Order: sequence, then C-alpha cells, then structure tokens
Amino acid sequence: MPAFISRPMALAIAATLSHLPAAAQDARPTADTLDRVTVSASTSRMPESDAAMPNTITVISQEELRQQLALTQDISQVLGNLVPSFSPSRQKLTSGGETLRGRKPLYLVDGMPQSTPLREGGRDGHTIDPAMIERIEVIHGANALQGLGASGGIINIITKRAPRKPGEHYSDVALGISSALPNHSDSSGYRASYLFGTRQQVFDLVAGISHASEGLYYDGNGDAIAVNDVQGDLMDAKSLGLFLKLGWQIDEGRRLQATINHYRLRGNNGYRAIDGDITTGRLATSTRGSSGGKAAQNHALSVSLDYSDNDLWGGYLQAQLFGVNFAGRYGLTTVNNFWNDGQRWQDQSENISHKRGAKLSWSRGLWDGRARILLGLDISQDTTRQAWIRSGLNWVPESRYRALAPLLQGEFHLTDSLMLTGGLRHERGALKVDSYTTLPQYNGGQQVQGGTRKSRETLPNFGVVWEATPALKLYASYSEGYTVADIGRVLRAINQPGQSVTTLVDLTPVIADNRELGMDYENERWNVHLAWYRSHAKLGSRLAFDRRMQTYNVVRERTEIDGIEASLAYRPTDASRIGLLFAKSDGRYDSNGDNRVDSDLPGVNISPDRLGLFWEQQWNDLVHSRLQANQMRARRFDLRGVEAARFDGYFTLDAHTRFRTAHGEWQVGIENLLNRQFISYYSQTTPRNDTYTAGRGRVLTLGWSQRF
Repeated sequence: MPAFISRPMALAIAATLSHLPAAAQDARPTADTLDRVTVSASTSRMPESDAAMPNTITVISQEELRQQLALTQDISQVLGNLVPSFSPSRQKLTSGGETLRGRKPLYLVDGMPQSTPLREGGRDGHTIDPAMIERIEVIHGANALQGLGASGGIINIITKRAPRKPGEHYSDVALGISSALPNHSDSSGYRASYLFGTRQQVFDLVAGISHASEGLYYDGNGDAIAVNDVQGDLMDAKSLGLFLKLGWQIDEGRRLQATINHYRLRGNNGYRAIDGDITTGRLATSTRGSSGGKAAQNHALSVSLDYSDNDLWGGYLQAQLFGVNFAGRYGLTTVNNFWNDGQRWQDQSENISHKRGAKLSWSRGLWDGRARILLGLDISQDTTRQAWIRSGLNWVPESRYRALAPLLQGEFHLTDSLMLTGGLRHERGALKVDSYTTLPQYNGGQQVQGGTRKSRETLPNFGVVWEATPALKLYASYSEGYTVADIGRVLRAINQPGQSVTTLVDLTPVIADNRELGMDYENERWNVHLAWYRSHAKLGSRLAFDRRMQTYNVVRERTEIDGIEASLAYRPTDASRIGLLFAKSDGRYDSNGDNRVDSDLPGVNISPDRLGLFWEQQWNDLVHSRLQANQMRARRFDLRGVEAARFDGYFTLDAHTRFRTAHGEWQVGIENLLNRQFISYYSQTTPRNDTYTAGRGRVLTLGWSQRF
C-alpha cells in the first residue's frame, strides 16, 4: 500500500526547480515500514525537506512498484490500484477518461512535463518504460507547483539512481513472460531489461535498455478484447526504452546532472476491432487482420540538465533546463464528409508537441530555522499541433504557449507544533495561433482569424499544520491550479464563420481550486490518513460526446467536485500488514448556463467510488506475498434529474508472490485471480459501440531478476 502523507508544506505552490533526482532519492521508503516518507524536491519543489504539504500525497515506493509491475506493466493500472481517487485504467494506450479527483493530472518525469494540455491527446501516461522507474510521487488536488496542467494533481515519475557510494556499481537484469489463463496462443507477452549503474570518484552513471512485447488481451469469458484501432492499444504492441543519466559532483556542495529518456511504443497492427452493441450488451472484440494505415504509437524524448548548489549566498540553488519532444500517432480513421463532398475519407492524425523550459529557485532558512523563504522563476514554451498524415492538413493549427512565472513561497513555525505556509505564483502566459482554415468537413472550412491571447493569473496557496501529538497531525489548506481547456479541440471544431482566436471564450484559462482538511496518525502499528476535499471551477472544462461527429468536444461551464479519501494500514505482527483504501466523490456541473450545478459529471470526467483491501505477509526471509482486492461501486449519472448513464460496478482480486533464491528473485503475479467477467468503467459510462469492451480476465505473469 502506498504511503500517504500530508505534512507541512515547506514550499507549496511554487518553489521553483526540480531538485536533482539522484539526490532526492536517498531517503527511499519501502513497503516493509510505516516510517514517514520523504517527497523529492522534483515533486514538492522544496529543497532538503522531510515534510511536504498540507495536502494528500501518495508515494509509490520501489518495492510497491515492483509488486504491481509483477501484475501489469500498465502504469495507469498501477496508479488505479494504489491511488484511491484515480480512475480505473482503460488498459489502453490512451489515458482519455483517466482523472485524479475528477480532473486531469499533470504527468512529469523527474520534473519534466509529459502532458500536452494544449491538445490533450490522452497519451501522457506512457512516455517511459517501467523498468527505468524508481518510484512515483503523487500530489492530490489542483495546484500550481509545476505550472500549467495540474488541475487534478501531479504525478511525478522518479527515475533510477546510481549507487550511493564511490566505487560501487550494479547490473540489473530482468526477464518476464505473461499470458491469459487459460492460455491462448496469441495472448503471450514478454519483456526484458538491463540497467547498469556506477559511481566512480566524482562521476556517476545509470544506463538502461528495455524491450517488451504484448499479446492479445482476453476477458473473463475467454473472448478477445477489442483493440482500440484509433486511440491505440497496449496489447498487440511492442516497446523500446533507452535511458541515460550522467552526474558530476563538482565539489561537496555542487552537482551537475544530465538525463535522457527515449521511449517508443508501437502497435503491431495485427488485429482489428469488431464493434459491439451497447443496446444488446454485445461486447466489441478483435479479429485477425490489419485496420489499415500505420500502427498507432507513442514516441517520446525527454532531455534535462540539472544543477544544484548547497551554499549560494547562504541559500540553496536549484536549476533545470529541459526539452521534451512528443509524437502520438493515432490509427486509421474513417471520416464522413471530410472534404465536404458527402463522401468518406480515411486518414490518421498525429499529435506533435515540443516543450522547452527552465526552472530556477533559491531558498534560505531564516531565524534559526523557524522560517524559510523561497524565490523562483519558471520559463516555458509549448508548441503543439495535430496533423492529418495522408491529406497533409492540420486538424489543429500550431499553437504556441509561452509563460513566465515568478514565485514566492514561505513557511513560518509559530510554535514547535504549529506551522503556517503560504505563497503566490504569478503566471504570465501568451497563447499565439496564426490565422488558419478548419477542415472542409466543418461547413466547408472556416477561416479563423489568428491572434494572441494573453493571460495574467496570480495563484495563491496557504495552509496550516498542527502536530497535536507526535503521532497525530491535522492540516487545512487552499491552493489553486491553472490549465487550458484542451485548446486543440476548441480550435479544430469551429464551424461558424467570423471567428477569431482573440475572442473565443472557450480559450479562457481554467482555474480550479483545492480546499482540503486532513488528518494523519502514525505509530509503530498504525498508519491512518483521512482527507476531505472540495474543488470548484467557475469556468471549468468538461468533455461532451458529439454523436454526429463521433468525437469529444470541450464544454465550458461551472463544475464542483467534493470527495473523501481514506487509507488505513495496520501491522498486527512484524511479518504481516493489512489495510484498506477508500474514495468517494460527487461531481456536478451547470448544464443550462444559470451558474448553478444541476447534473452529474459523466464517467469520462470523474472516477467511481471505490473500496480497496490488501494483505501482505512475509512468510520467511525468502518468501513474501500480497493479496489485493478492489471493489468499484455502482453509480448512476443524472442529467437534471433524469438518468443519463449507469455504472454497475465490479470486483477484482489480484495475487503476488515473491521468492528470493541464490540465483535471483522470482515473482509470480496473477491479475484478476477469480477470472471475473466485467465491463470497464469507461465502456459502461461512455456510449460508443467501438469501445464497449470488457476488462482483462485472469492473467499469469512470471518474472525473474538478478543484481550482479
């Protein structure tokens, strides 16, 4: 079970720069302890802190990550298993419809943004191979810690680190195979990875390579699950990951580090989908044969240069330069009336994004450590477009967003047990789009006047933490997050003449807040976390399905989300641990424009209520096991009092066992142990025959790893 912490925010909204991941990972939690957890500065943006924020934070440690990866290589499913308010994974390459607290999270790798908010293509959860991940840190709720995009929270993936001591090195080899159970000849998958790490005098290095291949997925009834021809899929696909991290300890207090992550996941295009029928309950399935065109794929490259100085003008400096290139190709799509001639046209699109940026921060303790102040500056540029490959037309014109954000953050200890935090992030953004013409299908193509939309937003945060006893902490906080409402969907769907980029109301930024009250209790046996949150946006963003165009459009309206998150872990003996996860949320929106919420947010926007249980047992020094259950609870979705959709809920049980031997470590994972047949949350709440699919049935995974 992940460690939940909600501790004093030393530098909430802002503190600037991602700390060097290798330095931040020294205090690394494991699932075998209930000790307090340290969050790296690349997530909390707070240097040298054993505390974080007065918000819910989940840390998925390396041990917990290894347990979950023995069941699935899908990072979204790992998050869904361990983060209560994260939506159930769609088990697809697309993460569309996967939210955190009812809003989209911002994905990072070592502090580098992976999400593409200008054109939210739903591919940001698959930009790094799991073999390269050390741990995952999640901040729940809207915040502006990392700038644009974190309306639901932050998911920061921390990469592998070099050995701590000079002269040490390691070679990690891992192999794995998986198959539906009972076996189908085309359901088998395999993976292999190799990582080398060394630290020699003042230099250190981590290098890795990985390769994986996935077979076809089968449901609990033994039927093939439909591949997602357009959005892309994790099954019937192959991936390649390359990773390199170079560090130079210039002297005792200064360090320079360069990181490169390259990842490509591409479908084999060996199967095509056969649509289901929601009205009769017939599920979509797969049959052999290509869907045509080039296979859907993700191609991501992230590069960063990090520098830190422990004693600059009496304070601590952090700096990062980064560049992220991303190309997400979608499958062949049949478009009615593409050329406005009444005929069908087949083409496929690609989402292309280039991000460049710099993060700087300087912090210093004051008054013998009773206070701390942080000054920072973030500079970023995101250039994104979506192009049709065959026709050569831009579906979404090139959009360039530039931002300059100065930061100020502070904390002050009123007493040894009471701390106040607060700060401001001032976001100065400019969105530029040149004049363009929409596709012919939009009433013959509309001429849209280009222009620049400027925005000025000051995003506050403040909180209070009271350590009532050494074991009990209470907190309250308020923070605001800033994002854009999928500009690409807005720009491409204009079908009326005389429109201008400078006047489109749908391009107005989304400002979401996060109010939270929480409690943490920790001692030798118990780890308890409870939080209540409320998130409102006066001009929020909701995805609404257009049945005629068979696409989602952005709708701007008031949204309100309230929820409860809870986790409990109890250790009855030193060798046993049991616990539960619980999440309940209520999301509403204003459907008729009277500024009063009156309808339920649909499933594509908000996750179901859930209850999770787990039991871990250390049988001896060599054998460890984990049993975990997840109950997704039924839910009704109303549109002004009339039922618009229904989710029937489902139950799954997973099992994992680890054996340590003299010749390496063996892992056995069984996903959906009871082979329950269930229809995915997304499929039940989204009226599309082509994506009406079941979840995976029983899957057996065998893995072996060895460190040399």
